[in-house]
Amino acid sequence: MGKFKNKIFAEFTGTALLVCVVVGSGIMGQNLSDGNDGIALLANSLATFWGLYFLITIFAPLSAHFNPVVSLVSYIRGELKFPAFISFVAVQCLGGLLGAILANLMFNLPLIELSTKIRTGSNLWFSELIATAGLIMIIFASDAKKVPIMVASYIGAAYWFTASTSFANPAVTFGRIFSDTFAGINLNDAPLFIIFQIMGGLLGYLIYKVVWDK
Repeated sequence: MGKFKNKIFAEFTGTALLVCVVVGSGIMGQNLSDGNDGIALLANSLATFWGLYFLITIFAPLSAHFNPVVSLVSYIRGELKFPAFISFVAVQCLGGLLGAILANLMFNLPLIELSTKIRTGSNLWFSELIATAGLIMIIFASDAKKVPIMVASYIGAAYWFTASTSFANPAVTFGRIFSDTFAGINLNDAPLFIIFQIMGGLLGYLIYKVVWDK
């Protein structure tokens, strides 16, 4: 039981810190870029790259999914029992909320402020499907020791080659609802992002099974 509690704590803390990095760097990038969204996105993507690399590296010995889609695929593979899967998803989402609160607090913003940033359209939904599919393929096809740098590099790149800036994570999407800043997403737009992330995760795992898992 103690080991499972450690995994739950790792998932909660790691996801919270990840969302704090994503939201906080978005705020800082926006504050310092004088309205230049390209510079803000560059700052956001670089911070996310480094943050993901460090977080996955330090939490991997315990658990470093930080993403309900990764946990879902792990459940499908038999690596998680159903109660553990549900627990992982719950603490990842709670961690996402805490991460947004922490970022808001550091920048003297309301602790919880629903985002008004509109992110909708078939191109964005398709982007989330592709981004999440790629993420799952990379996680399960990579050598375990290389997963931190592989995932961080992929997400850092996907900020730029996807129209949606690659959320690729339902818990992160959930957290970003609660910050009305550069990295936020409107509450009404989040469900379709999450649906396409799940679909993308399943697609990515299917491709992994066909190409690599022989």
